[in-house]
Amino acid sequence: MEIILVTGAFVISFALVVISIPTILRIAKAKKLFDNFNERKIHTGALPPLGGVAIFIGFVLSTIIATDGLSFDSLKYIIAAVTIMFFIGLRDDLMDISARKKLIIQFFAAVILVALGNVRFTNLHGILGIYEINYFTSIIISLFAIVVIINAFNLIDGVDGLASGVAMLASLCFGTWFFLAGNYPLSIMAFAMLGSLSAFFLYNVFGKRNKLFMGDTGSLIIGIVASAMVVKFNELNIDKSLPYVVNAAPALSFAVIVVPLIDTLRVMTIRIIQKRSPFSADTNHVHHHLIALYKVHLKVTSLIVVANILIIVMAFLLDGMDWNGNLKFLVVFSVGILCSYVPTLLLKRKT
Repeated sequence: MEIILVTGAFVISFALVVISIPTILRIAKAKKLFDNFNERKIHTGALPPLGGVAIFIGFVLSTIIATDGLSFDSLKYIIAAVTIMFFIGLRDDLMDISARKKLIIQFFAAVILVALGNVRFTNLHGILGIYEINYFTSIIISLFAIVVIINAFNLIDGVDGLASGVAMLASLCFGTWFFLAGNYPLSIMAFAMLGSLSAFFLYNVFGKRNKLFMGDTGSLIIGIVASAMVVKFNELNIDKSLPYVVNAAPALSFAVIVVPLIDTLRVMTIRIIQKRSPFSADTNHVHHHLIALYKVHLKVTSLIVVANILIIVMAFLLDGMDWNGNLKFLVVFSVGILCSYVPTLLLKRKT
């Protein structure tokens, strides 16, 4: 029955997105709802940034339908946070809002997850020698992590299929583990996101007349759901006696979303060194450098996703080794940093 529910969540979300996108495109074209282009944009044509609307419809409806009858106390708060991200993202896609206002609302959505939904870290698994943490520290660390993950996914959405491809990989990894560990509601949620993103990916990467972007609506939704999965994954791995337990959960969960996290850390560090605001826009992202090298969006997305898969495999192999958890995390982090600078070095060599 559980495999039917998980599969059903994927199929329903996929179908809902496939059905809804043509209607969204017709409305967008009739109302001239197109992306605002500037010097940082890689595309040159006018395309609607409303793919996030379809992702929202597919994810929310399929998750609610497939989890009906199952105990999922955090679901209503996750849906509430996703809905907040949907509306603020949609407004930003259509009207533009300041980064400060977006950050405040992201923080508010994170508070709902942490304080009401109890989606928070209670144990750091020995990172920096810290295990169980008190409630106040738990709140601060969880809020910070959720807001960082939301913005990280928002920042990598610059190439066709990149944000959705990385999020599909994360949903597949976490969803599979949740299923094996017996947490079926979380697995359903993950596969509902996977189904929605898979359908969007087809339109975004391979669409011609039906092509569209996910916009901030989509990337913010992905970020809030990914952050919830990261927190739950780490929390469920505290009890080492459970089946399929991951000994170095922080290292493996970091590896799963290493692309947006490392890229965000990298570009913000560069901006600070250059004495600019860390939130200022530029073309220093990994995908900008890869596009300058290879031109083709699908090739750039494929290279980054394959690199992400290799880092996940490495983290999985490290988990089976008798190493300190801090060392495992440091290895994953270091490899992620090194990989993020490869495109920069190749581009400098080329120019």
